Amino acid sequence: MEESLTKTTSFLRTVEWKDNKVVMIDQTKLPNELVFVEYDDYNQVADAIRTLVVRGAPAIGVSGAFGLALAVLQSKTTTKDRLISDLEIAKQILFETRPTAINLAWGLDQIMNIAKSGDTVEQIKELVINAAKKMADDDIEINKTMGKIGSILFDNNDTIMTHCNAGALATVAYGTALGVIRATRESGKKVKIIATETRPVQQGSRLTAFELKHDGFDVSLIPDTAVGYSMANGLVDKVIVGADRIVKTGHVFNKIGTYQIAIMAKQHEIPFYVAAPLSTFDMKSDAKDVIIEMRKGSEVTGIGDKKTAPDGINVINPAFDITPPELISAIITEKGVAKPPYEKSIKKLFEAN
Repeated sequence: MEESLTKTTSFLRTVEWKDNKVVMIDQTKLPNELVFVEYDDYNQVADAIRTLVVRGAPAIGVSGAFGLALAVLQSKTTTKDRLISDLEIAKQILFETRPTAINLAWGLDQIMNIAKSGDTVEQIKELVINAAKKMADDDIEINKTMGKIGSILFDNNDTIMTHCNAGALATVAYGTALGVIRATRESGKKVKIIATETRPVQQGSRLTAFELKHDGFDVSLIPDTAVGYSMANGLVDKVIVGADRIVKTGHVFNKIGTYQIAIMAKQHEIPFYVAAPLSTFDMKSDAKDVIIEMRKGSEVTGIGDKKTAPDGINVINPAFDITPPELISAIITEKGVAKPPYEKSIKKLFEAN
């Protein structure tokens, strides 16, 4: 399924359930083609998460839920116990695709709890599919609420820097960090965006720049190495990023490069904001215990078929880094804005939930 790049909508829908299949935008094809892929097997969804056909913490959380919805349809068993067992196998395969983003585990756990509440195979199938669809719809509403809450932190004519992709393409639709930017524009304020290219997979240049241009924003692309230059020359008023996991102390796990942007923002007295739903918070783990995903070296040693490094070179390619709370001005959620000290303010958000 292919769609014209000139299509204009309020936002792209990254993943959805149609006719008992999962339909996704293939993000590996962007920005050259807007291609939709269909899956009817949870193993295909697992592969899509692993190979970045779909990425972004909220989007992979919902994709995991849809994967389990496919798994209930694929199971041929006639007993509840065997169906739950089949779902546990599918859950493990889906879970192992991306270890750092907490939303995936959250989405899978939510669906498993709902599955266990059913009495019959048919009831479980209905419960799981409906819950996964509701999770996708809720994601959009949560992001819109978060956007409105966060928009008050931004002023008319702000130039906002963002890193990686925390937009419609990282969620079901609308976005987290880019959702705040969208809501700021919808409130009547004019904003400009500076997007980092986000090496090595270039989610900024391929996805964020594509998405914002698609939606009519004034967006400029910079190499990752120009962040300091942009800030030192007064080109940036504020920074906003998404998150793949936030622990109770306010340590933020996000795309590699976020930490150094936060340090530079602190140096230049530029507010640094994070936008993430409560499903991205991990209230159990300590920052030191979170596994940072290491990705294959070929992402760094070449672009497409073109080699950019010598054969046999050692590569260190972490997908994420940790930004400590002292560098973060505020964390925007659908339940309000958390400010330092984060251990107290984050706890309050969950108490209000």
